[in-house]
Amino acid sequence: MKGMNDRPGLRERKKAKTRAAIRKATYRLVAEQGWDAATTDRIAEAAEVSPSTVVRYFPVREDILLTDENDELLEARLRARPAAEEPLESLRAVVLEAVRAALDEEPEETRLRARLMVEIPAVRARLTETTATTGRRLARAIADRTGRDADGLEVRIFTAAVLGALREATVHWAEHGRTDDLVALLDRTVDTLKTGLTPSPPA
Repeated sequence: MKGMNDRPGLRERKKAKTRAAIRKATYRLVAEQGWDAATTDRIAEAAEVSPSTVVRYFPVREDILLTDENDELLEARLRARPAAEEPLESLRAVVLEAVRAALDEEPEETRLRARLMVEIPAVRARLTETTATTGRRLARAIADRTGRDADGLEVRIFTAAVLGALREATVHWAEHGRTDDLVALLDRTVDTLKTGLTPSPPA
């Protein structure tokens, strides 16, 4: 059995390096010339790999923007939250931590990805699918923490509602110039889910 501190093997490190190169090349092409210019052939050329390699790693081109290796980390962090913590607060903590890290480490890529979510219908549609995949993984952790069935209606509704709301908040951020504090907007989103919507006070 592998130890917890074992580093990934050479093959895994090479695959991760290739995926990173493809992503970096794609973001650079899109930033300079737009989404339509970032064809598979041009991405391959910029990343110094073959077109078949791009397709092997990312069969759907939009996944270059939308998928990464963070789902496994999100699940692990969710499982590591205090056992007595409310599931909504656990999801708030792990998602906001991940978004904060993305903004710190890749601010331009994060903003560009959000803009494309609004501008490119195919990216927006694919985002819905990838969010569902993330939701299924996180639902397993939520189910284990609450003693429920991961495929149970309540767990599926809860997880989908939270992730859907956070996705919508990100779209709102992108539609309004990406100048607000995204983490604060996501925090407000969770508050809204927690407290519900009340009538606005009279003007």
